[in-house]
Amino acid sequence: MNKRGMLIILSGPSGSGKGTIVQQLLSERDDTVLSISATTRSPRTGEQDGVHYYFKTREEFEKLIESGELLEYAEYNGNYYGTPAEPIERYLADGKNVILEIEVQGAEKVMDRQQPDVVSIFITIPSLTELERRLRQRGTETEDSIEQRLKIARHELSRAFRYDYVVLNDEVPLAVERIHTIISAESMRYSRMENYILEVINNA
Repeated sequence: MNKRGMLIILSGPSGSGKGTIVQQLLSERDDTVLSISATTRSPRTGEQDGVHYYFKTREEFEKLIESGELLEYAEYNGNYYGTPAEPIERYLADGKNVILEIEVQGAEKVMDRQQPDVVSIFITIPSLTELERRLRQRGTETEDSIEQRLKIARHELSRAFRYDYVVLNDEVPLAVERIHTIISAESMRYSRMENYILEVINNA
């Protein structure tokens, strides 16, 4: 049975633990890969094209925009960032799930396209107090930066209603287990099992 994969959107406030969750999911699932973004910024030391990002010139990126080849894109600090559709479609057709770890604004652009393969998951935190503790624990944020991130987090939490599922990250192993459960349930949704049912009927 050759089923299409799922495009799994994972969003959540900075400090919610998205990156850690994604890495553990990828280590535990052979059927799941991480989407690679395209960008016009220069590669940093050790970064490889097609591994960390698809590095594009500004002209190349704007051609992708014009031809509708990006699921979403945005411009930050003078550089474009976006999600190429073609590699994702290739993985989905091969039956692989693709994780799109993305901020809320970009996630909503993808969800607005009404793609049937999309499963959207919002990673939330136990409380804003806990989020502040995590941000301070990093030791890399200024006071202004922490206040700004908390302000953004409040806005992002208010957009959680757009998502199919909300997963609490109180402990990473528990959050990962919850996402495994979602993926298992979604794989048995009728829309994904319809061809199998039709095969059973036709081969009776």
